[in-house]
Amino acid sequence: MTSKTLFDSTLILRVTLFIILITHSIPGMFNGGVQSFGQDYLNAIGFAPLGVPLAWAIKLSHVVCAVALLLRRYVRVAAIITIAILVMGIIFVHYPEGWFVVGGGRNGMEYNVLLISVLVYLMLIERK
Repeated sequence: MTSKTLFDSTLILRVTLFIILITHSIPGMFNGGVQSFGQDYLNAIGFAPLGVPLAWAIKLSHVVCAVALLLRRYVRVAAIITIAILVMGIIFVHYPEGWFVVGGGRNGMEYNVLLISVLVYLMLIERK
């Protein structure tokens, strides 16, 4: 790609990632989900006393990275940060549940693998 325009062949992927990351983050900021994730899950698996701040950092990074990806700015940085979070989600949450999110299982890793693949694709096609 020779110029960074918002409307290019990656627009559908970037808009989709934006929607997914925003809807995965913002509701939890207002319904207690981030607090619960940090307190009840992250602290319980060994991140205490940093569970709640870590949960907020994860959710806020999703919002910032979603905007960056949508605007096609800092795509590599946003992709690397988001991939790191998704990989850790696979390791701690999804891998133990198996591959399938629904159907053949529950809460599996297939969704995260697809998101990682899209982020790697976007990262690789960026020239800067």
